[in-house]
Amino acid sequence: MSHNAHHGHRAKRILLRSGKSPYDVVPVEEALHRDVIATNAGNLIFSDATHKILETPHTEVVSNGIRTDVSAAGRINEEYDAFVVPLANAFRPSFEGQLKRLTRLIGKLRIPVVVVGVGAQAGLGYNAARLKGIEPAVREFVSAVLDRSASIGVRGEFTEKYLKDLGFRDVEVIGCPSLFMYGKELTVTKREPALGAGSRIAVNGSHSAVRSQGLDRVINRAHARYPYLRFIGQNISDARQLHWRDLSDPNGLVTAMPTHPEHPMYREDKVRVYIDPVTWIDDLRAFDFSFGSRIHGNIAALLAGTPATVLCGDSRTLELCRYFGIPHRRIDKLPEDLDPAALYEEADFGALMSGHQERFERFTAFLDRNGLDNTFTHGDGGAAHEERMRSLSFPAGIRPWNDADLASLTSRFGWLQGRISELAADNDRLRREVARTGKGGAALPAASVYRRARRMVGQPIRKVIRPARG
Repeated sequence: MSHNAHHGHRAKRILLRSGKSPYDVVPVEEALHRDVIATNAGNLIFSDATHKILETPHTEVVSNGIRTDVSAAGRINEEYDAFVVPLANAFRPSFEGQLKRLTRLIGKLRIPVVVVGVGAQAGLGYNAARLKGIEPAVREFVSAVLDRSASIGVRGEFTEKYLKDLGFRDVEVIGCPSLFMYGKELTVTKREPALGAGSRIAVNGSHSAVRSQGLDRVINRAHARYPYLRFIGQNISDARQLHWRDLSDPNGLVTAMPTHPEHPMYREDKVRVYIDPVTWIDDLRAFDFSFGSRIHGNIAALLAGTPATVLCGDSRTLELCRYFGIPHRRIDKLPEDLDPAALYEEADFGALMSGHQERFERFTAFLDRNGLDNTFTHGDGGAAHEERMRSLSFPAGIRPWNDADLASLTSRFGWLQGRISELAADNDRLRREVARTGKGGAALPAASVYRRARRMVGQPIRKVIRPARG
């Protein structure tokens, strides 16, 4: 029985590699615990965009929750008509393990597998030498994908050359799906003639840019000059620092990061991390300008119609900026006294907007070639999606935990209490299983959960308790 006959005339079902569906409203504690942003909130901007684009009256899109479960291949073949994989900088040494697991899963799939917008990561000089070691893994992955699709979609010129040098022909530059969230429409306007002390400015950046590329100086200078500056973090560790003051991640050592509790911007409530692109983009509509080293942090601003400039620190941000015509500067060539007002003044959005429709058509042609419908050509242009999003109530951006009021403590403790009960039940179940299989019931570390919880929430609680003693 052919695959299509087997599925009759029912709606097409697409499995999408993403941390969560755009319609999943997840409370903050739960989102941080499950890491629904897959370590970086920027991931959800392109996976949410892809979800919206592929959803049509005849197509249902289902999130796989980012997990690569090789043993699920049989079920995926049965239940889905395609597996769509939006990726960012997947061709990098630190992603090799995940890439291999993804390859193993794809190798067992009999349905089309379409990769939308993958990138290789190297330095600003586009030197692929540091990727030598992962070449076998990249070859296997791309071969597995091309066995199941017409072509592979890459983010820009560097990745295209990299894959062509490895001998692959069916490589198409399509950019990143995130910028096509609103189809062929993209309007970015400077609402103010120039930035001044009263301007609302958003800044973003990675830990490495802050630690070793001089972004800390840029942020500190802007913080001193612009009272309405706000830093928007993206890492799961940033979010946990804001919500729990949890410094257990190695990123907790970077005190120059505004998401660190010791940073003045943290104490002044000038930092946010978003779990949902919809609230992130909405908040950025009120800003005059966004800048920093995070490509999706600035794409969020552009989607909000807010001018943005990317400070490029590597090939993956540079190739995307060049492809889309996004205003950018190399982070290694910034002047000592960089002022966002200068970036704003020189930012020109002409190329971004005038070339957008052509890039959009190239993207939808890529989808067509790979047998995928899109809402702008085959649906309502995302109207039903937007309406459904408006009917949902998403949590606001995560703020720094500076207050020690009972309400903020109660919600956090309530959640921790629930987790401790769940873990206790899990431990009991595990003990019983261990006893049953006769593997010698090794003690399970129940206490460590409590200790970690105490360490995590220690500071704010001590602040509450201290005045009460006086």
